Amino acid sequence: MTVAAVVTLLVVTVLIGARGVAAMRTTSDFLVASRRTSPMLNAAAVSGEYLSAASFLGVAGLVIKEGTGALWYPVGFTAGYLLMLALVAAPMRRTGALTVPGFAEARLGSRSLRRFCAVVVVVIGVLYLVPQIVAAGQLLTLVSGVDYWVGVVVSGLAVGITLALGGMRAATYVQAFQFALKLLLFAGPAIWLLLLAGPQLRADMAAPPEFTHFSQQTPVDFRLDTDLVVTEPTLVAVDGVPTRLAPGPHEALADQVWTFPAGAAVPELGGDRASLPVPGGSDWALPLLGTGDAAPLLATWSVLVATALGTMGLPHIIVRFHTSPDGRGARRTAAITVAMLGSFYLFPIVYGLLGTVLTPELYLSQGTDTAIVTLPGRVTDGSTAAVLTALLTAGAFAAFLATSLGLLLALSGALAHDLMPSGLRRLRLTALAASAAVVPAALLMVRIDVSAAVTSAFTVAASTFCPLLVLGLWWKGLTARGAYAGMVTGLVSSVGAMALSALLGLEGTAGMLLAQPALLSVPLAFIVMITISWTNAVPAWAEDTMLRLHLADRE
Repeated sequence: MTVAAVVTLLVVTVLIGARGVAAMRTTSDFLVASRRTSPMLNAAAVSGEYLSAASFLGVAGLVIKEGTGALWYPVGFTAGYLLMLALVAAPMRRTGALTVPGFAEARLGSRSLRRFCAVVVVVIGVLYLVPQIVAAGQLLTLVSGVDYWVGVVVSGLAVGITLALGGMRAATYVQAFQFALKLLLFAGPAIWLLLLAGPQLRADMAAPPEFTHFSQQTPVDFRLDTDLVVTEPTLVAVDGVPTRLAPGPHEALADQVWTFPAGAAVPELGGDRASLPVPGGSDWALPLLGTGDAAPLLATWSVLVATALGTMGLPHIIVRFHTSPDGRGARRTAAITVAMLGSFYLFPIVYGLLGTVLTPELYLSQGTDTAIVTLPGRVTDGSTAAVLTALLTAGAFAAFLATSLGLLLALSGALAHDLMPSGLRRLRLTALAASAAVVPAALLMVRIDVSAAVTSAFTVAASTFCPLLVLGLWWKGLTARGAYAGMVTGLVSSVGAMALSALLGLEGTAGMLLAQPALLSVPLAFIVMITISWTNAVPAWAEDTMLRLHLADRE
């Protein structure tokens, strides 16, 4: 049933996308759907594109893994659109550019800056797109047992063919359809599961019990090598072989299944995961991210800066406003999008709390992002569980496909429109080539943390395009040299900090700031951009350009 739901979704996706074929004749058709998309349709498409694997699966998983403080993630995701509504949507549309790098050249008159912006689009696109394809492969393996590569290849082909056929118009139809589908398939099972759960389980959701002992015989399927600290002698079955564990450190290898008996003490996490709060514990219930050793308030602010300002700088989201007929339409699109996202983000809370009560062992196995599709089998059984799992799997695949379409479109535009002379044929071929290139990358990165990878893309966007857009749209004094210096600073500081975090594995506040560097990299990019611009003469035409960006649309 699950495979049938996914296949049906893929077929419908390609068929809907084929609607854009007849209307696609020019580069503008491919990249911005000829700028004729209505605000309601555009907002649905933006919402469908934005609600990725990190939203559909990741937020609920983060609640289990990091506690109720993880709910700051959807706050940041949605707040980003309020900032976009206030600062970016209307003036960005009035530039007349087809892509974000095109805006940089139109505003600052620098072809080299445009090329560098295209490189940054590629970096962000890869950081965001590969986790989507990885999550699709992992999910299909979990729910159907097929090989991981099958889900990766099928997802890559589906988005590449759909985009090559119909461009932005195809992506718009598909993403709007998939937003409605995702909302239905996310909200419906959540309400159904709550009704099936019963009063006691619903009471436990309000205050999840601390996960200190296994309430029943529980298999833990470890996704990655994991350091554990056993607190009392425990008899477990390791891949079916009875093994007695003495108190002390032990290592569970990737793909091993350890089955703990009912009543056994839950081992503690060791290594770099030792700071994670125990599901349902006192640290888990704190309304901030991180632990006392890692400055929870700073960690929360850093995530909010990355998610809110990163949303404003995501190239595949920004290009959506260029599909509006005018600046007023772009502003209305952003306003409607806020309402749509707010409705969707009510439900990860339900899944996160339900998962904390019923699947807390996933925090040991590093598989919390699979909690949503695991829950139906814990609440009920038989055909009801199968139907709910199939619906949630289809919704998750819709999330992967909708986001991947937007990212692939941004990548294709950067490669075949901003870095080199382009035509419609080259754009189509680039879409196919980029989707084909992502597949081997996803096959090699099967073990990546999807939520962490997506957050890194937001961090880079917040550190590069956010300063460019805010200053480029609202400050006449920005110069091409200042923009270039600030973007280089933001890119190097954000990517460099995250790379150092992965290499050094530091703990405490220093480790947190390296892993979540937006709190430092974003202000640094703004400061460098402003400082260098002050040392350069502003072109005489800058004032005329700014007036064009902010003059009211004609009736």
